[in-house]
Amino acid sequence: MTSKKHEHEFFATCLPGVESLLSDELHGLAVRKVRPLVGGAAFYGSPETVLRVCLWSRLAGRVNVVVGRVDASDADALYTGVRNLAWEEVLAERASIAVRANGVNGELRNTQFTALKVKDAVCDRLAEARGARPDVDAQAPDALIEVRLRDDRATIALDLSGASLARRSYLRPEDGPDAPVAVAQAAALLAALGAPERLAAGWGFLDPACDDGILLCEAAGLLADQAPGLVRDRWGFAGWARFDAAAWDDLLAEADDRLEAGLARMLGAEGAASATVDAPDQRTVRIVGLSASSPAVARARGHLRAAGLRAVASVEAAGPEEAAAVEERLTRAVERAAGSFACPAAAAGADREAASESGEGSETADAARAAAPPARAPESPRPPLIIANVAPAGRAEDDARAVAEQAACVAASRRAPAGSRFGFVGVGGFSARFRTPAAERIELGRGRAEAVLERFDAPPCEPAVIAVANPAGGTELSVEVNDAASAQFASRLRKVARERRKWAAREGVACYRLYDGDLPEYACAIDLYEGAGDAEGILYAHVAEYAPPKSVNPDVARARFEDVLAIVPAVLGIRPDHVFSKARLRARGGGQYRDAGGRSYVTHTSEDGLVCEIDLGGYLDTGIFLDHRTTREMVGKMAAGKRFLNLFAYTGVATLHAAAAGAASTTTVDLSQTYLDWAARNLEANGFAAEGDARVEGGRAGKGRGGRKAASRGQGSHELVRADVVRWVQEARRGRRTWDLIFVDPPTFSNSKAMGRRTWDVQRDHAELLIGVSRLLAKDGLAVFSCNLRSFKPDREALAKCGVAIEDITASTIPHDFERNPRIHHCYLVRRAVSAEAEADA
Repeated sequence: MTSKKHEHEFFATCLPGVESLLSDELHGLAVRKVRPLVGGAAFYGSPETVLRVCLWSRLAGRVNVVVGRVDASDADALYTGVRNLAWEEVLAERASIAVRANGVNGELRNTQFTALKVKDAVCDRLAEARGARPDVDAQAPDALIEVRLRDDRATIALDLSGASLARRSYLRPEDGPDAPVAVAQAAALLAALGAPERLAAGWGFLDPACDDGILLCEAAGLLADQAPGLVRDRWGFAGWARFDAAAWDDLLAEADDRLEAGLARMLGAEGAASATVDAPDQRTVRIVGLSASSPAVARARGHLRAAGLRAVASVEAAGPEEAAAVEERLTRAVERAAGSFACPAAAAGADREAASESGEGSETADAARAAAPPARAPESPRPPLIIANVAPAGRAEDDARAVAEQAACVAASRRAPAGSRFGFVGVGGFSARFRTPAAERIELGRGRAEAVLERFDAPPCEPAVIAVANPAGGTELSVEVNDAASAQFASRLRKVARERRKWAAREGVACYRLYDGDLPEYACAIDLYEGAGDAEGILYAHVAEYAPPKSVNPDVARARFEDVLAIVPAVLGIRPDHVFSKARLRARGGGQYRDAGGRSYVTHTSEDGLVCEIDLGGYLDTGIFLDHRTTREMVGKMAAGKRFLNLFAYTGVATLHAAAAGAASTTTVDLSQTYLDWAARNLEANGFAAEGDARVEGGRAGKGRGGRKAASRGQGSHELVRADVVRWVQEARRGRRTWDLIFVDPPTFSNSKAMGRRTWDVQRDHAELLIGVSRLLAKDGLAVFSCNLRSFKPDREALAKCGVAIEDITASTIPHDFERNPRIHHCYLVRRAVSAEAEADA
């Protein structure tokens, strides 16, 4: 028993909202004195106590030992207080150190300065006590000292965990910085569901929309009795003077024995030896994850393999049609594990059937369909399951894939055996989909880590369901929706899709608009993209929501948009993970270059036989403005043999048309390096190989400056220039450069930092721009000017005064798929007019 004299004060951090769950976990680890606080829990105990917490806690983020609390009313007081602490009794001999400070007060307003003062105090104390100052290693210290300021007091602690305990050993660098947050959310969800006790009692576990397998890894670790820190190779307590190496070795040995026993209990002695690499035995596996995404399945299996738990959990490629069969097989496996089959003959038949499913390929939807459920005695109750899911960080609740995954979770919960428990972590919560309040609701984290944990003790209520014609033929599809009235949207989408696809096939159009707010209640735009190159044969849909007017209840609008995202994959026959959604606000300013904040999804489509790169996930716009299709085709035909200039070029698709048509040369100008690089990739994908350095900050238009040269598959050259277009035009005029054809497609509004203090407004600034552009035209040259400001009106008087003639050709540039919205853009031909006054002005 630890005496009070040898007790230390510790503090374990956790996700905000998890403090109570963490306190319960600490009690379960035989920690007797626990006090939940904001952002974690304080506890007291021996060095062995904290080592056990570091090894076994699933909910703690970091574990610190409190060294002391000191006066921090100013820098001198902080230095004196820290120097008076007995650091020679805290830090191990020869341990390197680093200091991290958090918080400010009236006198200590810079955390780096605070950290420096603490570091000086620690080093001076150790120099006096030991005769040598410790090494300082800011990147990988043996001992990390934490300083937290609150008002005029500072808490000084030593980080015993090193990196966050949520950075599990199975995580990989490519998982990104949000992966530990996902681990913490998964661990909190399992704790809230009582998963440790329920899995130990024989329950099964199902994630109906598995994305990366983190939740499965955490559940499998519980079932196998695997310590989360068992194979961790670096710890902060290595730099602590009180670290007991012998006690640590004993704890590791105990953890090894418990894991070995847990695996043997599930897999047998031989199976336990190969748990890392072997695929799970379908007859006995009680932890299952489903996904319609092959990359997600691969990620999840990789994480399980890295965790050494590949044989403990099954990750299966299954869509909505196959999910029920897999769930039934999971229920039978749970029954079999509990020995609850009432009919031995049926059990033997199931064993023979499952025994034929072996190896990696057994985890497929085909295996699920092949496994017909055996007879079950009527009096034999179905064993309960835990149905759980953690939505990936950054996935919005109104994302098309998120809507499909939520629907999969609700459907699985509805089919679950009586007595099952359900829990989910996401941005928006599941109460609306369950149509019943959650038994427990916890708001997790802050900022990027913010999410909602909901636990349900009863299955969801019956939903509204609409029937949708199966685009592949056969039985109608049932789609769960918030409002049965959305059937009218499904009907409208099906009708317009049938007409539009026929038109696209006839005209050879590969990307086009299907729907554009045809029904006011369903205010969105839906575009269809046919894949090209490696994506040949794949269909993608892009759904852009229009912000509803203030008169529409935001919750109603959200529910309608969720219905849109549920209906689109069913009506169009597109996989849910190939449907991408974004919110396009009706606000001042061009949305051309706005970052949508989502995860990029780069693929390719085609236009007039040209391969074009698109990003369906990362930006508000995809890389190709569909309403300019006819305009680009016109520009391409005009460009043959001409010197072509593309201003505000975006991803350079107009340049691509000009190059393919045989332009003598092309010059592409944009302020964004991101889009110039994109334009270069478009050229290269079509045989116009880019060469040279594109990362040029200058805006001068001298030949060979501010750009990249691309050698074409023909005779022309292709120059990419990064510059502020308005200033670049002025420079080009001074350099007396001219072009035969110029395409100008500016944003409606821009206040880019790269423009300095100047802003761009197309209505205000177009005349000055077009006058400058007209001076870049060669004899008989022509410019094509386009903009998307619906209320745009050209300043004909100012243009005419400066010898610029402008001709409205908008009607001839609106494609068939945008005819419902003829104000989608304006388009004009711009020429130099012959006038004595204009020549004098020039």
